[in-house]
Amino acid sequence: MTAARTTSPADRPQLGLRERKKIKTREAIRTATYALIKEQGYDATTIDQIAERAEVSPSTVFRYFPTKEDIVLTDEWDPILLEELRARPVDEPWPDTVRYVMLKAARMGVKDDLEVARLRTHLLVQVPAVRSRMMESMSVTGRMFCGAIAERTGRDPDSLEVRVYAMSLVGGLLEASMYWAERGHRDDFEDLLDRTLNVLEHGLPRQNPGEKP
Repeated sequence: MTAARTTSPADRPQLGLRERKKIKTREAIRTATYALIKEQGYDATTIDQIAERAEVSPSTVFRYFPTKEDIVLTDEWDPILLEELRARPVDEPWPDTVRYVMLKAARMGVKDDLEVARLRTHLLVQVPAVRSRMMESMSVTGRMFCGAIAERTGRDPDSLEVRVYAMSLVGGLLEASMYWAERGHRDDFEDLLDRTLNVLEHGLPRQNPGEKP
């Protein structure tokens, strides 16, 4: 197996002041939103309240997030995960690459901030507007995966096979997240994602995990 095409943090281009300020502003808006939702609920939380808590103007909130649902759903992980996917060894079996990257996504997006992950997935299940917006945004994430998959496999990013596979990954992640929330976040999310990837790789098992034959 050839060495992975990895880059260390020092090798990556450093963010400029403007980009760092944008990230800081987005994080301030998200933090304010999460805090207000925990205090008073999703429906009672307004953009004006979020702006006041984040110490920005309402127009700034809308400049970064077109809707309140976007504040809850968006994060900074997609570019990082795509970089991770592209950095895997060129001769690594594709299912192994996907599993590595998706499980790393679970660790970054869930284990590193469990409270926020629980809140986001709870809202995904309980708030129709959040769930609807997530369904809309899935196509954007799916297209990003199409490009990365095409680079990795040498396929056409707009081919039916690549598009179906990319959306299967995104849809699987969504369903695993909703299943986790619906069951009160009792399960280990990484284990749920591992089961999800098994289904995508091998198809529907003859019986559910834990069921007797």
